[in-house]
Amino acid sequence: MSYLNFESRYDKFPMIKISDNSNDLLIGNQSILTQLNTIKKGVICFETYPGVNLSVLRKNIIEKLNPDQIIFSENYTYSEKEYDAIIKSNLYDDRVFGLYSHHHIEDFYHMTQIEILNKTIDKSKLTVVYGFGASLVDFDTLIMVSLTRWEIQLRYRKGLSNFKKNNPLEDKLRKYKRGYFVEWRVADRIKEKHLKNCNYIIDYNHDLEPKMISLDIFETCLSKAVSRPFRVVPYFDPGVWGGQWMKEVCNLDKTKKNFAWSFDGVPEENSVRFSFGDNFIELPAQDIVQFRPKEFMGKKVFATFGKKFPIRFDFLDTFKGGNLSLQVHPITEYIQETFGMTYTQDESYYILDAGKDAHCYLGVKENIDIDQFKQDLIDSNNGLMKFDDSKYINKIPVKKHDHLLIPGGTIHCSGRDTMVLEISACVYIFTFKLWDWARLGLDGLPRPVSLEHGFKNIQYDCDTKFVYNELVNRFVQLDEVEEKTGLHELEFIESRRYTFKEPYTMETNRTVNVCNLVDGEAMIVESLDGSFEPFEIHYAETFYIPATIQKVRFVALDPKGCKVIKAMVR
Repeated sequence: MSYLNFESRYDKFPMIKISDNSNDLLIGNQSILTQLNTIKKGVICFETYPGVNLSVLRKNIIEKLNPDQIIFSENYTYSEKEYDAIIKSNLYDDRVFGLYSHHHIEDFYHMTQIEILNKTIDKSKLTVVYGFGASLVDFDTLIMVSLTRWEIQLRYRKGLSNFKKNNPLEDKLRKYKRGYFVEWRVADRIKEKHLKNCNYIIDYNHDLEPKMISLDIFETCLSKAVSRPFRVVPYFDPGVWGGQWMKEVCNLDKTKKNFAWSFDGVPEENSVRFSFGDNFIELPAQDIVQFRPKEFMGKKVFATFGKKFPIRFDFLDTFKGGNLSLQVHPITEYIQETFGMTYTQDESYYILDAGKDAHCYLGVKENIDIDQFKQDLIDSNNGLMKFDDSKYINKIPVKKHDHLLIPGGTIHCSGRDTMVLEISACVYIFTFKLWDWARLGLDGLPRPVSLEHGFKNIQYDCDTKFVYNELVNRFVQLDEVEEKTGLHELEFIESRRYTFKEPYTMETNRTVNVCNLVDGEAMIVESLDGSFEPFEIHYAETFYIPATIQKVRFVALDPKGCKVIKAMVR
């Protein structure tokens, strides 16, 4: 089956061009050593992001600097048992959910020992200190060793242990939880504190080919990103309900069984590539949010959300696959009180493509017996019966370019043979599964179901009448090109769709615009004042227009015209 009537040009590895000078980027151990070997005394600090291969870093770079002393900072941390006690309140006793840590790296170290260490280091000699927290030692040269979030997650699957844990075989979801709620928060606070004192940044995603840039070049990369439209590097993952659509449209490996989802617009977890001639460095997209928040998101969004990017675009592919899990997201009050988050995962399903009998599940039917509904879910998840969704849940037929709105507390999931562009508020993984059609995950374990949380959040007034009146295709035509498609008035995100054949000038309202080309082979995003080069976008690609750009011109490269959907904070 073919899902396109043209050849896909979807770019899996987009770049932000910085220069044609590849000499700005030091590639490989020897190039890095040549640069660092000019340092003959003092303390060189390698502050490593959790997940960096420390043994490879030590063998290939640190030892070859021939220092007089090598210090592994993590020898000065609290024990595993003590560390677990410190972060216990951040890790709820389940596989998925947690509470954002407000710890700093000092909380995990014997600081009196660090103080003694700082007094005993002979600065007339060359000392190298490395590890997560190495910057607690007084340094003369600071090198931030970076790793992207997706690479960390892949390493968890291959046996990487968490910080201060010997847990190579632990459930990957529990590893992710430790990383997301604790380690990454603390690591980003280290970056926040010390970036201004940093000399170099190393991309250590590939152990055999690290890449290093100076702080000045790093700052140039960030400034370049927020001065033009750009894309992040998407990633794709299989799932028990996964489909076949993305294989063709996104140019993926045809030998894989399926691809269930893709993150193509989540700075918290995606990466970004900056090119220097024929080479590039790959860094967390979160760096742009963290160090250029006002320029990227806009002052209003920053004032509301701080350094958390509030909009998420991702793909859900069920073509020739199966239903997603029947699920609900928390209402705002619940996520604030239970998980310490300031906003919840309100969302929507934009239907990029749909099969003949495609459908989604949305909201409860009217006048259901709530107690019996809950008991049926409990009994079904205990294997005593098969949950009868037709008795309780609305099944909504969908077609290409429909848009379903899903405020927090609304039961939902996409069905087989749909391709969903999910437009949502960007919080982590606060999805309460209610029923997963009696399936196991790809790891052979039951997929986590969260009835206790779910029952406390289901909004039973999101029923059939409400769904059809408030949540299905609430389109408002604003002019010949632009229409408002959502989200619901209870949600802080607004989405607009633009349908055009002729060039169209779009206002950004001085806020970040997250966009996707949802119809048409290709288009160009042009600057009205020549401040950035024309940027080509292909079908199904997500792209950002930073708040620094006030207006852009959309130019269709498809003679049949194009459609773009965008999301922004109201």
